[in-house]
Amino acid sequence: MLHRPAVIPKIYPKAQDFLPLLGTDYVEFFVGNCLQAAHFYQSAFGFQPLAYAGLKTGLNDRESYVLSQGKIRIVLSSPLHSNTEIGRHIDSHGDGVHSIALTVEDAKKAYKEAMQRGAKSYMEPQESKDHQGSIITAGIHTYGETLHLFIERKNYSGCFKPGFIPWTNEHYKPQEIGLKYIDHMVGNVGLGDMNKWVKFYEEVMGFTNILTFDDQDISTQYTALMSKVVSDGTGRIKFPINEPAPGLKRSQVSEYLDFYESPGVQHIAVATDDIIGTVIALRQRGVEFLTVPANYYESLVQRVGSIEEPIETLKELGILVDRDEEGYLLQIFTKPVEPRPTLFFEIIQRKGALSFGKGNFKALFEAIEREQELRGTL
Repeated sequence: MLHRPAVIPKIYPKAQDFLPLLGTDYVEFFVGNCLQAAHFYQSAFGFQPLAYAGLKTGLNDRESYVLSQGKIRIVLSSPLHSNTEIGRHIDSHGDGVHSIALTVEDAKKAYKEAMQRGAKSYMEPQESKDHQGSIITAGIHTYGETLHLFIERKNYSGCFKPGFIPWTNEHYKPQEIGLKYIDHMVGNVGLGDMNKWVKFYEEVMGFTNILTFDDQDISTQYTALMSKVVSDGTGRIKFPINEPAPGLKRSQVSEYLDFYESPGVQHIAVATDDIIGTVIALRQRGVEFLTVPANYYESLVQRVGSIEEPIETLKELGILVDRDEEGYLLQIFTKPVEPRPTLFFEIIQRKGALSFGKGNFKALFEAIEREQELRGTL
């Protein structure tokens, strides 16, 4: 009988946790219509209302809705006027991720450590207060216009942070679909820039490079890319960094960079303990996924060994499987969730495996190429 160790954060001794990071606090998206986007993430992905800020709370430049599921928090923000930071971001990139907020014990210390190691400042530490306590926030720039915010919330007991009020909708309560936490977030950068940003995470953030994939690992007949995965010392925060590689046609990373018009977050992998149930719920709610050829499943057992899930069910749903020395994982990828072919989501269930599905790369990239061909962007 196959032994599957519990999925626990893996300690990477080369990482220097001088910040240190306690987890992903939230991910903020800049979107054209946050009210409609909030409805989408509730109805399609099962996120629950948490907090609101806007005209009703005294803001006159933006409106934001905060949603949660498991340990995941997303913030959806839209401008209320022209010529705003949010509006300019949307004009350049379409809807997309603006900031990845990371929970720290001491935001001032984290900011100071990052700045001393060469970070570019976005926001010096600022304290915000209300009757439920205080939060300290600081921020630095990363690739493209993507930010990392350091959030210290140990002295705050409110629903999200000062300036927000609780948001509920008693008349509309779609059920959660089993999403637990963010497993990893993937950034796309320009040709020749991958090592630069890996070095940034190593030197500025104290991460370590835990995996490297070259254009032989991630390639098809037509396209290729290269990727390195960086992680903090606990293994809770993982950022794969992709760059395009020369190929006969335009790769998915090149397509992303063309339409996003800069480096940025390509996809967010969210974990579940029941990928079959989660994917069935997502499909029933209208979420579309990439599909792989049926013959992918013909040699699946020979490639990955015995697994608990019925192969026919995985085949029907299009769920991919891969194994490493620690166990196996199941994963599936949505089609882009924005008009531009940029941001998408990965649903992942780890049964011991700590890797990223290398054995699925070829099938996955061929599926992406089929979508690119339909869009006329291959």
